[in-house]
Amino acid sequence: MSLMRRRDLLQRSASALLVASVAQTGRPAHADTPSHSGAELSKLTVQRTEDALLLSYDIRIDLTRDVEQALNKGVAVVFIAEAELVKARWYWTDQSRSTATRRWRLAFQPLTRRWRLSFDGLNRYYASLPSALDALRRTDRWRIADALPAGEDADHYVDFSFKLDTDELPRPMQIGLGGQADWKLAVQRRVSVVPSR
Repeated sequence: MSLMRRRDLLQRSASALLVASVAQTGRPAHADTPSHSGAELSKLTVQRTEDALLLSYDIRIDLTRDVEQALNKGVAVVFIAEAELVKARWYWTDQSRSTATRRWRLAFQPLTRRWRLSFDGLNRYYASLPSALDALRRTDRWRIADALPAGEDADHYVDFSFKLDTDELPRPMQIGLGGQADWKLAVQRRVSVVPSR
């Protein structure tokens, strides 16, 4: 069987599986789910130490029914946290000084009935979805940049974002997700870096 034929078969079977899951209810799965961002930032702080800038955050995550159904069917979901240190400049566009990224992959293991959360190549297993989400929703003292040199620390801020990355979903699921608010779980915030005294 040629490679092109194999790829075509895989795409058709994945599309058929997606259509079958939607056809079970007779209507698109997003028809009567509330549309909200699903994420709310309750804490975001930047702390300065002698050798680094540390970021701490706490996010409340409410997954929509569509996302939970996909997870329960074995679809892995990726969450990304990103922090960018930026220097504000009045005479030119703001200058990016550094960027730090964290990435989690959450998947349900049907055989063991457990949730696997992968982070930096390490896997942890949880008995329930809320406990797995609790592990990724807060971070304390995340090193996002080296310490700023004395005298250069004024006018800096951190742009923080946390989102569900739909680009990591299987290709057939990405079709038509552009206009669906149920899959747009994201939060963004800017926090100033307090200059040292």
